[in-house]
Amino acid sequence: MNKPKIAWITDTTASLSKEFINKHHIHVIPLHVVINDKFYKETIDITEEDFYNRMKNEDGKFQSSQPNIGDIVDLYERLKEEYDFGVAIHASSTLTGTYQTSVMAAEMAGFKLFAIDSHTGSYPLSFLVKRGIDLVERGLEIGEVVDQLNKLREHTRLFLVPSNLDQLHKSGRVSGSQKILASLFNIKPILSIEDGAAKIKDKVRTEKKAHAWLVNHLKEDLETKSVQKVAIVHANDQEKADGLEKIINETFPTIETEKLMLITVAGVHTGVGTLGLSWVTE
Repeated sequence: MNKPKIAWITDTTASLSKEFINKHHIHVIPLHVVINDKFYKETIDITEEDFYNRMKNEDGKFQSSQPNIGDIVDLYERLKEEYDFGVAIHASSTLTGTYQTSVMAAEMAGFKLFAIDSHTGSYPLSFLVKRGIDLVERGLEIGEVVDQLNKLREHTRLFLVPSNLDQLHKSGRVSGSQKILASLFNIKPILSIEDGAAKIKDKVRTEKKAHAWLVNHLKEDLETKSVQKVAIVHANDQEKADGLEKIINETFPTIETEKLMLITVAGVHTGVGTLGLSWVTE
């Protein structure tokens, strides 16, 4: 019996490298950022660096938007001519409507699709895509692959520390009084992506304490679980990312590290200079 021909689909929130995308023929659906009412496709019309430089240096309105369903229908119309079915792993359906739009587009195109709501984004999403491809290459049936990925998504960690509350205030995530108080007392919220939603996990006073908080949570996981790799996520602040990576390397010398630019649709809310840490436990 011939092995089925599988199309792998994700979106730009996965932050996959071009090399990996090309090697595995992954179809990446771009989300949109909106700057002063002009739409840009992530990674196609605008890079992360350009986006964050504009956010830092321009006054204006920065927003995010999900993909156009017509574009995804067109993609799936093409894929059904070449593939037996598709596996789509998308960013959290609570944070973006991309997952729902992808499922709807597959139905409209008549394309058989196994869709997975990752409950996350950024590094953990890329981890799920890579693990799914690996499991198929190892010979697992697609039903078992989907089951394993759905279980694994609950083992993902993604913490973000915005440098200030300006963008969270502009996007309506915090009130004006909260922003003022946080500025007066130099309070930094620590955001966690849990069960697909962004939650304020804790609040600390300084960047140093934020780093310590992140390190301690990684230590807690390592007491009972294994972590092979940790991703340092940053919103165009290489110096901050280098500093946190140094701490991780010194504290956990056996764990591999990777630095990733924060996806722009997240940066719309958290702002320039956001720093984060992410890993997957097994």
